[in-house]
Amino acid sequence: MRVLLSSIGLILIAMFSIQFGASVAKQLFPVAGAAGTTALRVTIAAILLSIAAKIWKHNISWKSLPAIAGYGLSLGFMNLLFYFSLERIPLGIAVALEFTGPLVVALLASKKSWDILWVTLAGLGIYLILPASSSPASLDVVGILLALGAGVFWGLYIVFGRSAAKYGSSLEVTAWGMWFAAMIALPAGIYFNFTQIQDVSLLPMGFAIAILSSALPYSLEMKAMSNMPAKTFGVLMSMEPVVATLMGFLVLKESLNVTQWMAIACIMIASAGSTATAK
Repeated sequence: MRVLLSSIGLILIAMFSIQFGASVAKQLFPVAGAAGTTALRVTIAAILLSIAAKIWKHNISWKSLPAIAGYGLSLGFMNLLFYFSLERIPLGIAVALEFTGPLVVALLASKKSWDILWVTLAGLGIYLILPASSSPASLDVVGILLALGAGVFWGLYIVFGRSAAKYGSSLEVTAWGMWFAAMIALPAGIYFNFTQIQDVSLLPMGFAIAILSSALPYSLEMKAMSNMPAKTFGVLMSMEPVVATLMGFLVLKESLNVTQWMAIACIMIASAGSTATAK
């Protein structure tokens, strides 16, 4: 029990770290841009994880290359689209919409009657978030689509990640995958924000975001998952939209209306329920 409680604590720390990192990253957007911030985060994280994993001692085989490449490229697109969405919509909403990707993966892996309920709840959540032309507080439709696109790549990240995990330690695979992610993030950062990311004064903030959003939480999650049932991990992760909303409120002064809170609750319940009732 003590080991399980310790693992739960690690997951909670990881979630708060990721979402605090996202809130810090959003504050960097006016200076470095969403693409520039993504490039800094992913590239620096790749360097840090490579040093931690000592990847120069562990080559990847040609057999493992498609899975690791798919894992890393999905990670790169997921981070880039997510940060683009953060430019337009609140953090809590973006995370809730992004959760539809893992939810679809979980539902496709299951064939239980409960799934109808989870799909209905997720659909209701997305419907409640959709902007109404008559509402002055309606959300940006492009931001919504970008967050949903990030969710698609999060789903692919999970699928490829399961295959990639067979080809080495979690830290090694994550480090190699992060370099493939950098192949997406770095060119995008150069294209959209070339002038900004040349500013060396941004490096300390880039290191902070890379550690908070990638290096630290990934390490904590890997340690926790080794001592925790997959179902428990999935249910705990369903809390992430609430953590994101809290960070958005405390750090970014973002607030949601009642309808948007209901939407987040629907997606959270759908995510937790689909995990809890999976085989």
